[in-house]
Amino acid sequence: MEKLNQLYEGKAKKVYATDEPEKLIVDYKDDATAFNGLKKGTIVGKGVINNRMSNLLMQKLAKEGVPTHFIEELSERETLVKKVSIVPLEVIIRNISAGSFAKRYGVEEGIVFDEPTIEFSYKNDDLGDPLLNTRHAIALKLATKEEIALIEKYSFKVNEVLKAFWASCGVTLVDFKLEFGKTCDGTIILADEISPDTCRLWDSKTGEKLDKDRFRRDLGGVEDAYAEIMKRLLDSYEK
Repeated sequence: MEKLNQLYEGKAKKVYATDEPEKLIVDYKDDATAFNGLKKGTIVGKGVINNRMSNLLMQKLAKEGVPTHFIEELSERETLVKKVSIVPLEVIIRNISAGSFAKRYGVEEGIVFDEPTIEFSYKNDDLGDPLLNTRHAIALKLATKEEIALIEKYSFKVNEVLKAFWASCGVTLVDFKLEFGKTCDGTIILADEISPDTCRLWDSKTGEKLDKDRFRRDLGGVEDAYAEIMKRLLDSYEK
């Protein structure tokens, strides 16, 4: 497998072509951003943690019937993935009120929902990733009705699997963001990453935040939080 030219650089990752057209290499960075790129910084070691965590969790999800882009971990920062065209919908699953949900609806953080919620936003930085409903998504031809139904099904399955897994680590899965892509034959699969960048993870006993909110809200101890969540994940795998 030969690593070729860089195709893309985002807020947290670089993507490279390979000598196999349907395979790409993702390189995880330590760069951190928040509020649609308005706040920028560095979280030392974040790339290594996010790479390893995403790969382990995606392999777990694949065993539970959620197809993913993961192929092989190449190094502590690089992973070989299936090439996809990203569906321009960000999917947010929420189990507990927090972040923009609490702010938007004027409720306190920490309200446990009877059932998880799902929301979609249009993946467009220039527009600030606005919320939309499924009919908007279909009208804008971002995805078909059938594709959205499948994405919803996979997203709730991801929640079911990860909620139980993190609970076994003494961690509450508050909410998280997912992105999906289509392979060359049109198959919908889970893409992007699953990490403290994309999930809210609270200590089940203390409520301590072990995710990117420590960076967003200047809470301090960002690197320690990422290291702690990774330790709990690895400890669980070793049991």
